[in-house]
Amino acid sequence: MAKGYKKLRLLPLLIIGAGLAGMAYLGREPYKAVATIQELLAENKTLKQAISNLSGESQIGYAKVIAQETRDGELYTTLKFVETARDDKLETILEKKFTIVGDVIHFDALIVKFGNKMVMDGRTRALYLWRRVYGEQMTPQEGYPIEEPGTEPKRYSDLFKALAIKHRETFWSNIWDLANDPEKLAQYDIEAIYGTAVYSKLRNGLIYVFKINSTGQVYPEVVPDI
Repeated sequence: MAKGYKKLRLLPLLIIGAGLAGMAYLGREPYKAVATIQELLAENKTLKQAISNLSGESQIGYAKVIAQETRDGELYTTLKFVETARDDKLETILEKKFTIVGDVIHFDALIVKFGNKMVMDGRTRALYLWRRVYGEQMTPQEGYPIEEPGTEPKRYSDLFKALAIKHRETFWSNIWDLANDPEKLAQYDIEAIYGTAVYSKLRNGLIYVFKINSTGQVYPEVVPDI
Protein backbone atom coordinates (compact mmCIF):
# COMPACT_ATOMS: atom_id res chain seq x y z
CA MET A 1 0.00 0.00 0.00
CA ALA A 2 2.87 2.37 0.94
CA LYS A 3 4.70 1.63 -2.31
CA GLY A 4 1.59 2.30 -4.37
CA TYR A 5 1.03 5.58 -2.55
CA LYS A 6 4.63 6.71 -3.25
CA LYS A 7 4.19 5.93 -6.93
CA LEU A 8 1.01 7.99 -7.04
CA ARG A 9 2.80 10.92 -5.39
CA LEU A 10 5.68 10.74 -7.89
CA LEU A 11 3.39 10.58 -10.95
CA PRO A 12 2.42 14.30 -10.98
CA LEU A 13 6.07 15.27 -10.60
CA LEU A 14 7.05 13.10 -13.55
CA ILE A 15 4.27 14.63 -15.66
CA ILE A 16 5.33 18.18 -14.73
CA GLY A 17 8.97 17.37 -15.44
CA ALA A 18 8.12 15.95 -18.84
CA GLY A 19 6.01 19.01 -19.60
CA LEU A 20 8.80 21.42 -18.69
CA ALA A 21 11.28 19.47 -20.79
CA GLY A 22 8.87 19.62 -23.72
CA MET A 23 8.40 23.37 -23.29
CA ALA A 24 12.15 23.90 -23.16
CA TYR A 25 12.55 21.90 -26.36
CA LEU A 26 9.75 23.79 -28.12
CA GLY A 27 11.17 27.08 -26.87
CA ARG A 28 14.40 26.34 -28.69
CA GLU A 29 12.73 25.32 -31.93
CA PRO A 30 11.89 28.80 -33.31
CA TYR A 31 15.56 29.82 -33.06
CA LYS A 32 16.72 26.54 -34.55
CA ALA A 33 14.20 26.84 -37.38
CA VAL A 34 15.52 30.26 -38.44
CA ALA A 35 19.12 30.05 -37.30
CA THR A 36 20.63 31.62 -40.43
CA ILE A 37 20.20 34.91 -42.27
CA GLN A 38 18.96 32.98 -45.31
CA GLU A 39 16.16 31.31 -43.35
CA LEU A 40 15.21 34.61 -41.76
CA LEU A 41 14.81 36.33 -45.12
CA ALA A 42 12.89 33.42 -46.60
CA GLU A 43 10.52 32.59 -43.75
CA ASN A 44 10.10 35.46 -41.32
CA LYS A 45 7.01 37.56 -42.13
CA THR A 46 7.78 39.99 -39.29
CA LEU A 47 11.11 40.83 -40.90
CA LYS A 48 9.43 41.36 -44.29
CA GLN A 49 6.90 43.69 -42.69
CA ALA A 50 9.69 45.68 -41.05
CA ILE A 51 11.45 46.08 -44.40
CA SER A 52 8.16 47.16 -46.01
CA ASN A 53 7.88 49.95 -43.45
CA LEU A 54 11.17 51.52 -44.50
CA SER A 55 10.58 55.00 -45.83
CA GLY A 56 11.31 55.85 -49.45
CA GLU A 57 13.66 58.70 -48.62
CA SER A 58 14.75 60.18 -45.33
CA GLN A 59 17.35 62.19 -43.50
CA ILE A 60 19.82 59.87 -41.83
CA GLY A 61 22.09 62.32 -40.05
CA TYR A 62 24.32 65.33 -40.45
CA ALA A 63 27.83 66.64 -39.87
CA LYS A 64 29.02 70.10 -38.90
CA VAL A 65 32.44 71.62 -38.27
CA ILE A 66 33.16 72.55 -34.67
CA ALA A 67 36.66 73.88 -35.31
CA GLN A 68 39.35 74.10 -37.99
CA GLU A 69 42.91 74.99 -37.00
CA THR A 70 46.42 74.68 -38.35
CA ARG A 71 48.99 72.73 -36.32
CA ASP A 72 52.59 72.49 -37.50
CA GLY A 73 51.57 73.49 -40.99
CA GLU A 74 48.67 71.00 -41.25
CA LEU A 75 44.96 71.75 -41.17
CA TYR A 76 42.87 69.83 -38.61
CA THR A 77 39.09 69.60 -38.74
CA THR A 78 37.03 68.79 -35.66
CA LEU A 79 33.51 67.79 -36.58
CA LYS A 80 30.36 66.61 -34.88
CA PHE A 81 28.55 63.70 -36.52
CA VAL A 82 24.90 63.18 -35.59
CA GLU A 83 22.55 60.37 -36.58
CA THR A 84 18.90 61.37 -36.38
CA ALA A 85 15.76 59.33 -35.74
CA ARG A 86 13.74 57.94 -38.63
CA ASP A 87 10.56 59.89 -37.92
CA ASP A 88 11.99 62.92 -36.16
CA LYS A 89 14.79 64.90 -37.81
CA LEU A 90 15.44 66.75 -34.55
CA GLU A 91 15.85 63.66 -32.36
CA THR A 92 19.47 62.61 -31.89
CA ILE A 93 20.11 58.88 -31.52
CA LEU A 94 23.89 58.94 -31.96
CA GLU A 95 26.42 61.76 -31.61
CA LYS A 96 30.20 61.58 -31.93
CA LYS A 97 33.10 64.00 -32.36
CA PHE A 98 36.13 63.40 -34.56
CA THR A 99 39.33 65.35 -35.20
CA ILE A 100 40.84 64.56 -38.60
CA VAL A 101 43.80 65.89 -40.57
CA GLY A 102 42.61 67.93 -43.58
CA ASP A 103 39.17 69.17 -44.55
CA VAL A 104 38.01 66.51 -47.04
CA ILE A 105 36.13 63.96 -44.94
CA HIS A 106 34.71 60.59 -46.03
CA PHE A 107 31.60 59.04 -44.46
CA ASP A 108 31.37 55.29 -45.06
CA ALA A 109 28.15 53.23 -44.94
CA LEU A 110 26.92 49.73 -45.77
CA ILE A 111 23.79 49.69 -47.97
CA VAL A 112 21.28 46.84 -48.32
CA LYS A 113 18.88 47.36 -51.22
CA PHE A 114 15.75 45.18 -51.34
CA GLY A 115 13.76 44.52 -54.51
CA ASN A 116 10.01 44.93 -55.00
CA LYS A 117 9.25 41.23 -54.38
CA MET A 118 10.73 41.21 -50.89
CA VAL A 119 8.79 44.32 -49.96
CA MET A 120 5.07 43.72 -49.52
CA ASP A 121 3.85 46.90 -51.23
CA GLY A 122 5.90 46.25 -54.36
CA ARG A 123 8.30 49.20 -53.92
CA THR A 124 12.05 49.00 -53.53
CA ARG A 125 13.54 49.80 -50.13
CA ALA A 126 17.04 50.30 -48.76
CA LEU A 127 18.56 50.41 -45.31
CA TYR A 128 22.01 51.39 -44.18
CA LEU A 129 24.60 50.94 -41.46
CA TRP A 130 27.09 53.75 -40.80
CA ARG A 131 30.57 52.27 -40.58
CA ARG A 132 33.35 54.86 -40.25
CA VAL A 133 34.66 58.34 -40.97
CA TYR A 134 38.14 59.15 -42.30
CA GLY A 135 40.16 61.87 -43.99
CA GLU A 136 42.03 62.13 -47.29
CA GLN A 137 45.34 61.33 -45.61
CA MET A 138 44.03 58.16 -43.96
CA THR A 139 43.27 54.72 -45.32
CA PRO A 140 39.69 53.47 -44.78
CA GLN A 141 41.08 50.88 -42.35
CA GLU A 142 42.40 53.74 -40.21
CA GLY A 143 38.98 55.36 -40.07
CA TYR A 144 37.09 56.00 -36.85
CA PRO A 145 34.07 53.73 -36.29
CA ILE A 146 30.62 55.30 -36.19
CA GLU A 147 28.42 52.27 -35.45
CA GLU A 148 29.67 49.10 -33.78
CA PRO A 149 30.00 46.43 -36.52
CA GLY A 150 27.31 43.74 -36.43
CA THR A 151 24.99 45.59 -34.07
CA GLU A 152 21.52 46.92 -34.81
CA PRO A 153 21.44 50.67 -35.54
CA LYS A 154 19.18 52.50 -33.07
CA ARG A 155 17.45 54.07 -36.06
CA TYR A 156 15.81 50.72 -36.90
CA SER A 157 15.08 49.47 -33.39
CA ASP A 158 11.39 50.44 -33.58
CA LEU A 159 10.93 48.69 -36.94
CA PHE A 160 12.58 45.47 -35.77
CA LYS A 161 11.21 45.41 -32.21
CA ALA A 162 8.59 42.76 -33.06
CA LEU A 163 11.40 40.42 -34.11
CA ALA A 164 12.93 38.11 -31.50
CA ILE A 165 16.24 39.46 -30.17
CA LYS A 166 18.06 36.36 -31.45
CA HIS A 167 16.69 36.98 -34.96
CA ARG A 168 17.65 40.65 -34.87
CA GLU A 169 21.21 39.73 -33.91
CA THR A 170 21.35 37.16 -36.72
CA PHE A 171 20.14 39.70 -39.28
CA TRP A 172 22.55 42.53 -38.43
CA SER A 173 25.62 40.38 -37.82
CA ASN A 174 25.25 38.24 -40.98
CA ILE A 175 23.60 40.37 -43.65
CA TRP A 176 26.93 41.21 -45.31
CA ASP A 177 27.70 37.49 -45.72
CA LEU A 178 25.24 37.39 -48.65
CA ALA A 179 26.99 40.15 -50.62
CA ASN A 180 29.04 37.79 -52.81
CA ASP A 181 26.41 35.12 -53.38
CA PRO A 182 24.40 36.12 -56.50
CA GLU A 183 22.14 33.08 -56.23
CA LYS A 184 21.14 33.86 -52.65
CA LEU A 185 20.69 37.57 -53.43
CA ALA A 186 18.29 36.73 -56.23
CA GLN A 187 16.48 34.15 -54.11
CA TYR A 188 15.77 36.64 -51.32
CA ASP A 189 15.15 39.59 -53.65
CA ILE A 190 18.10 41.65 -52.46
CA GLU A 191 19.27 43.74 -55.38
CA ALA A 192 22.61 44.64 -53.82
CA ILE A 193 24.66 44.74 -50.62
CA TYR A 194 27.56 47.14 -50.90
CA GLY A 195 29.60 49.83 -49.23
CA THR A 196 29.50 53.47 -50.23
CA ALA A 197 31.54 56.47 -49.13
CA VAL A 198 30.28 60.04 -49.39
CA TYR A 199 32.83 62.80 -48.98
CA SER A 200 32.77 66.57 -48.80
CA LYS A 201 35.16 69.45 -48.24
CA LEU A 202 33.88 70.66 -44.90
CA ARG A 203 33.66 74.32 -43.96
CA ASN A 204 32.60 76.28 -40.88
CA GLY A 205 29.08 77.73 -40.93
CA LEU A 206 27.54 74.89 -42.94
CA ILE A 207 25.65 71.73 -42.06
CA TYR A 208 26.03 68.64 -44.26
CA VAL A 209 22.71 66.78 -44.09
CA PHE A 210 22.93 63.14 -45.24
CA LYS A 211 19.92 61.57 -46.94
CA ILE A 212 19.18 58.14 -48.40
CA ASN A 213 16.63 57.45 -51.13
CA SER A 214 14.74 54.24 -51.94
CA THR A 215 17.46 53.11 -54.36
CA GLY A 216 20.11 53.23 -51.64
CA GLN A 217 21.86 56.38 -52.80
CA VAL A 218 23.36 58.39 -49.94
CA TYR A 219 24.00 62.06 -50.62
CA PRO A 220 24.66 65.26 -48.63
CA GLU A 221 22.58 68.42 -48.78
CA VAL A 222 24.45 71.56 -47.71
CA VAL A 223 22.49 74.08 -45.65
CA PRO A 224 23.57 77.17 -43.65
CA ASP A 225 24.14 76.65 -39.92
CA ILE A 226 21.72 79.33 -38.75
